[in-house]
Amino acid sequence: MSIVKAQLMNARLAPRKVRLVVNLIKGKNALKALDQLMFLIRRPSDPVAKLIRSAIANGANNFNMVPSNLYIKEFYVDEGVKLKRFRAAGFGRGREVQKKTSNIHLVLAEKVPGLKGEVVKKAEKHEHTHEHDHQHAATAPKTKAKPEIKTELGKKAEGPKGVRRLFQRKSV
Repeated sequence: MSIVKAQLMNARLAPRKVRLVVNLIKGKNALKALDQLMFLIRRPSDPVAKLIRSAIANGANNFNMVPSNLYIKEFYVDEGVKLKRFRAAGFGRGREVQKKTSNIHLVLAEKVPGLKGEVVKKAEKHEHTHEHDHQHAATAPKTKAKPEIKTELGKKAEGPKGVRRLFQRKSV
């Protein structure tokens, strides 16, 4: 069973607050977790979603995995370093304020082991020595070959494009 790991170190978010978001999506399909995070109104939801997208891209590009076949196997938050600051207190004293950071660790695994996207080999480039052959340039369009998915597992219907979150606290 193949796994993909990703981590976000020293995020300036309190671990207690990040755990609320992480525990909500632990064990779910990676793409469905992203959909759920898009509508969650919590400050850690954006960095967590970015981490999940990064892990999905790592699996697709490095290990040739199918994104719809990935689920969140492990998702945990540890405390990072604490930045220590001081603020004024009564009677001329100073009080320490701890700015907490989080280390977020993510492990994605495959639902169906061994399901891989098919890699299409890129066409080799060949050099031409003719002078300005305009017809040849018009007949050969440049296209990028993407991996083809062998199975119909988890076909996701195209979601609405440009969907914004509702009821954001901060106006942009």
